[in-house]
Amino acid sequence: MRDDGPLLHSPTLDGDPLALRDEACADGWEGLIAKRLDAPYASGRSRDWLKLKCVKDQEFVIGGWTDPAGSRQVLGALLVGYHSDGELRYAGKVGTGFDDAALKLLRSRLDPLAVDDPPFSEAPRERGQHFVRPELVCQVGFGEWTSDGRLRHPRYQGLRIDKDAADVVRET
Repeated sequence: MRDDGPLLHSPTLDGDPLALRDEACADGWEGLIAKRLDAPYASGRSRDWLKLKCVKDQEFVIGGWTDPAGSRQVLGALLVGYHSDGELRYAGKVGTGFDDAALKLLRSRLDPLAVDDPPFSEAPRERGQHFVRPELVCQVGFGEWTSDGRLRHPRYQGLRIDKDAADVVRET
């Protein structure tokens, strides 16, 4: 590898891309970028380049939702949290990963649980927020935790009917 010029050439990593990604994640990297060996370098997006991102996932308690915006129907995002020291702590809002069927199912399950006061120890301040009794649990994939204890790049992955909301804690 030469590093005496304006360009730095990284060594090629050979092997199973997912195994290499898992190794990078274990070392604390954000992920890897893979490029077809026979493709020339080109700036911008290309099908010859792939992001292999490190992701985490865990379950969270649903404590509310926000109104839909733009073309979104039914609900905008879920407000989620986890239990710590006897309180439900707000972890952030999850606004991606839904299809129309999931949005409709969630709203049908959330409406009967609606309450006026937030279930979180520190109330979120999200536009168009609504709160529910914290009884439902969902699985969420995310990139990492921010320094202020919020989820970065969260994605909804589904409801968890096998988990009791009282058992949901922040995983390490």
